[in-house]
Amino acid sequence: MSKADRRTFLSGAAVAGVAAGVTTSATRVAAAENTSGPGLIDDTLMRSDVTAQKGTGGEPTTVPTAVQKIDVVNLRELESRAQKIIPIGNFDYIAGGAGDEWTMRENEAAYKRVQIAPRFLTGHGKPDTSATLMGAKLSMPVIASAVGGHGIAHVSAEMGTAKGAAASGVMMTVPTLSNQTMEEIAAASDGPKCFQVYFPADKGAARDILQRAKALKFAAAIVTVDAFVASNRERNMRNHYRGGPVGNFPDPKKAAFKEDLNWDDIAFVREVSGLPVYLKGVLTPAMAKEAMAHGVAGLQISNHGGRQLDDVPASFTVLPAIADAVGGKMTLIVDGGVRRGQDVFKALALGANAVGIARPFMYGLALGGWMGVQAVFDRLHTELTMTMELAGVSNIAGITRDALYRA
Repeated sequence: MSKADRRTFLSGAAVAGVAAGVTTSATRVAAAENTSGPGLIDDTLMRSDVTAQKGTGGEPTTVPTAVQKIDVVNLRELESRAQKIIPIGNFDYIAGGAGDEWTMRENEAAYKRVQIAPRFLTGHGKPDTSATLMGAKLSMPVIASAVGGHGIAHVSAEMGTAKGAAASGVMMTVPTLSNQTMEEIAAASDGPKCFQVYFPADKGAARDILQRAKALKFAAAIVTVDAFVASNRERNMRNHYRGGPVGNFPDPKKAAFKEDLNWDDIAFVREVSGLPVYLKGVLTPAMAKEAMAHGVAGLQISNHGGRQLDDVPASFTVLPAIADAVGGKMTLIVDGGVRRGQDVFKALALGANAVGIARPFMYGLALGGWMGVQAVFDRLHTELTMTMELAGVSNIAGITRDALYRA
């Protein structure tokens, strides 16, 4: 694979499975929105080399179309349910990580090493979970993190996610690598949205997507800094899974990304977009301080869901040190491994302003379209509310390190 091809495929076999042509069709999306029962469509969106190795074991070969309410008791249970209806290559792309997938598992495990200190007889009633992030009022400090190509999970793709996130009152991150254009995604709901940036190698293409993001008045530009080389996502390799959604690129050849990112590129994003700039992929206090010195507004503390470099620490593990390093002078979002309202609580207590989730809402999207996405976030909200009440905390500002034990 050439250097240019590696950038285009972004991390080996990163995003895809679907081409923009069908998922951007208003008639196809409308048909999915009106589906009352479980249904599937012929997935002409798949790359031929992916579909050719599917279907031999009775597994699904088409993406779901159903838009329906789903029961969510435990976010972890969604993975096995979604696996039954998502084509295997698509599912493994969503569910898998890099290398031995240690970091992916560690993202969840790290939360269990920190315990909550309950507090009773406070006189508090139902807590206020609302928060303001990037100037937007949210039902809780949670965002839908960037995922490339939501159409691998459901025909409604990013527009479905946008509608579901808005219905639950949380912010959506619109990805650079999407099946639908950012304009279509922005129009799908009136909920708050920020824009995730993969910096194109072509400066003209970079300027174009940033100017479009500015015109849509997204809340921020979140630049992913940790995905400039191919990672060893072995599930994708075994499935011969490749390709990428290029909904935001009229010329697909320009969907190749810059490998030698530097601080001048971050300044370019800020200058052209006019938006507050966040960096996604920061894992060390040293880089956090460097970002602060360069005028970055915030950080998304992230190891890419354990999908880039295996054997790096869980994002939750490094959160306290980064929070101490920036001293409240930057907005901090942490993602990776959040599956419970208790996880949200713990992250906020250790210095995060918000948390991001990705895999759970993708499974919800597969199972119920926008209604499934809403159900995932609503369940997280229910658990956060319960946790705050049992911890004796009346609002988000009251969640501090004093609310935790440390093992």
